[in-house]
Amino acid sequence: MNLTRAEAIERSATLTVKSYDVTLDLTTSDTIFASTTTVEFSAKEGSASFIDAVTAAVHQVTLNGVELDPAQVSDGVRIQLPNLAAENVLTVKADALYMNTGEGLHRFVDPVDGEVYLYSQFEVPDSRRMFAVFEQPDQKAAFTFHVTTPAHWDVISNSPTPAPESAGEGKSSWHFEPTLTMSSYITALIAGPYASVRSELTSSDGRIIPLGVFARKSLMEFMDAENVFELTRQGFEFFEKQFGTPYPFPKYDQLFVPEFNAGAMENAGAVTFLESYVFRSKVTDAMVERRAITILHELAHMWFGDLVTMRWWNDLWLNESFAEFMSTLAAAENTKYVDAWTTFSSLEKSWAYRQDQLPSTHPIKAEINDLEDVLVNFDGITYAKGASVLRQLVAWVGQEEFMAGVRAYFGKHAWSNTELPDLMVELEAASGRDLSAWTEKWLETAGVNTFKPALEVTDDGVITSFAILQSAIAEHPTLRPHRTAVGFYNLATDGEDTGKLVRTHRVELDVDGAVTSVPELVGMKRPALILLNDDDLAYAKIRLDAASLTTAKTHLQDFKESLPRTLVSASVWDATRDGETPAREYVEFVLATIGLESDSTVIMVLLRQLATALSLYVAPGHQKATAVAAADSLWALAQSAGAGSDAQLQFVKAFAAHAQSGEQLDLVQSLLDGDQELDSLTLDTDMRWEFLTSLAAGGRAPGAVIDAALALDNTQTGQLAAATAHAAIPTAEAKAATWESVVVQGDAANSIQRAAIGGFTKVWDTALLEPYVAAYFASIERVWAEKSYEISSTIITGLYPSQLVQESTVAATDAFLAALGDSTPALRRLLVESRDGVVRALKAQAADH
Repeated sequence: MNLTRAEAIERSATLTVKSYDVTLDLTTSDTIFASTTTVEFSAKEGSASFIDAVTAAVHQVTLNGVELDPAQVSDGVRIQLPNLAAENVLTVKADALYMNTGEGLHRFVDPVDGEVYLYSQFEVPDSRRMFAVFEQPDQKAAFTFHVTTPAHWDVISNSPTPAPESAGEGKSSWHFEPTLTMSSYITALIAGPYASVRSELTSSDGRIIPLGVFARKSLMEFMDAENVFELTRQGFEFFEKQFGTPYPFPKYDQLFVPEFNAGAMENAGAVTFLESYVFRSKVTDAMVERRAITILHELAHMWFGDLVTMRWWNDLWLNESFAEFMSTLAAAENTKYVDAWTTFSSLEKSWAYRQDQLPSTHPIKAEINDLEDVLVNFDGITYAKGASVLRQLVAWVGQEEFMAGVRAYFGKHAWSNTELPDLMVELEAASGRDLSAWTEKWLETAGVNTFKPALEVTDDGVITSFAILQSAIAEHPTLRPHRTAVGFYNLATDGEDTGKLVRTHRVELDVDGAVTSVPELVGMKRPALILLNDDDLAYAKIRLDAASLTTAKTHLQDFKESLPRTLVSASVWDATRDGETPAREYVEFVLATIGLESDSTVIMVLLRQLATALSLYVAPGHQKATAVAAADSLWALAQSAGAGSDAQLQFVKAFAAHAQSGEQLDLVQSLLDGDQELDSLTLDTDMRWEFLTSLAAGGRAPGAVIDAALALDNTQTGQLAAATAHAAIPTAEAKAATWESVVVQGDAANSIQRAAIGGFTKVWDTALLEPYVAAYFASIERVWAEKSYEISSTIITGLYPSQLVQESTVAATDAFLAALGDSTPALRRLLVESRDGVVRALKAQAADH
């Protein structure tokens, strides 16, 4: 199943694909479908190669009119192609498998109405699960799809959907026009009785671009399509102007599909999204904004990734980082989400810093030797650090210069494949800057730098010297050049900002080396708070001096702007993760300030960090009391929050998630029963599930109660919620049943597996998990070998005994890793990352004495 970069290079040196003609019959059975592929390609005469085809059975292989024996040339994963001609025609007739893992062609049956829904997910190497294909991004081609389905279905692909033709017996066939030139991983097929809403827009070149929003029939009533269309139009307007290139494809469909593994996928003109973005109940503003950023992210990919595509997966980071950066820029400059950079700082950058401090950290420009390397590199470095560094690059060269380089890049490389130097040469030409040293230090080394202020002040508060100290850890010692800023903040004493912590001075400068003096600040009065990396231009951790930290703890809620407040909070959290600040101090800090936070995403991130601190970082002797007190505080915050506000919603959910004392569980039961109410809080279906799961984890909701709730909500969302609740029941029998289902049998859909794992690990007494440490390490090699990547990685990361913060957990991991050796580096990386979480928690607990 693996493909090495060396094999891909050799294959591209041997052959060049021209076109695919793919015929699929989706009416054959519930488990397999018929797939016939005809490929035209040129090759070195007399050479040999192979085509990828993950199949249930291969019935016929015909190469240039010669029948090859499938038993001889096919192993179910690859088909060998001997004695190639200069020009070749290959036809493969096979049976392919429907998947329930979110890979290949995924098949889902809606429990509401029994209808079947299909969608494809091909990144990284899974178009080969639907048709025979040279599965690598530099083998671009035109794809023609012919699809037979039940007559009442709709079929969506990259090309506009044609009128169906009757195929008899309640069937229809759909013959699509050839696609524009593209890589196989962004081809798409979505089929089923999807409901849709249609619209259109006018591209910058005058073309009418049809738009579509699709969802399952049973969910379409909750689909706010007009919001999706509005964001799409705003994104089109922004990107076409910035990129200087009209939208490259003939239509743009956005499809919300079941059991999706990621946030979305940038199939050309047929983007797929996870169904959590269809809101059947009230959701947080953070979730609505996340959907907006995702919509813009995938739209940016139509240019960067689809029109111009990386040659090999070592440039995956640039594909994802560019879309991540551009989506935030578009949101901030051309939508209502003007504080998008605050969201980016709190959510994306915190992910990047966390990933970059793992033992598995790697340069942004990672060495990708094979497909397994790619799969584990969909990480915080590839997305969030890369986007952060692109923002730093924009600050370094100037935004207009950056965009001018991008416009030249699209003009030169449309419809082709590129590597990093192809972009950098255009940015150098547009900016006039030599970026070779910048590229080396930022893209080819790993690790995050830390900024600390060093200042001397007279007795009356005048600064006599000021410098920024930059440091790095020994394992990754590179000190980098940064474009950054220093902000001075003071409490306003008059005017409309009285009592607010406002910026009174700012200096923007280049930081390089271990010490950077800032003479512009000498002679100024020391402010109440000094903020390094003001405006969050640089990618660096920051520390506050003692006086600024005191101000932050007292006046965090008084910041007039959201971004500096977020930067200060992030600094305090980072110090907690590093074992510099006791975890209980961080818990107090969050609970004292979060009630006055106005940014939904920041509240969400703070609550996540609070949960981590409570469960992993607080010293064991204080965990129970601290957690119970925190839950009480969250309930008080919910009561004092604005009626019907986003903060109220988040605090109630957090309270339910942390409720564990008898009194707290009584309160959750009262909320579920409607005996206890909060003003303007709607007890909708999904909220009921959250309360029920809280009660299940507290031993208050047996299986029969959960089953009764599922009978009232027998939907996909209800099934997932029930799986979590059942697995959360704090009995040895419930945990054993979940382990049997997930690890031993392991045949449920990936979404069900994830939901059950979430419940399995939701425990107040970690003794329930101790029997599974040995079972975990005895099982994971088999899981890795037998399951697809999505399933195996879900199990291996989700069931790692992270909650058992003990030296014995580290020792068990080390023993397994020693026996494993280096034969499966991707598996090894997953375990090394999980191990680091326990090591970090042990250090944090030691600091919380």
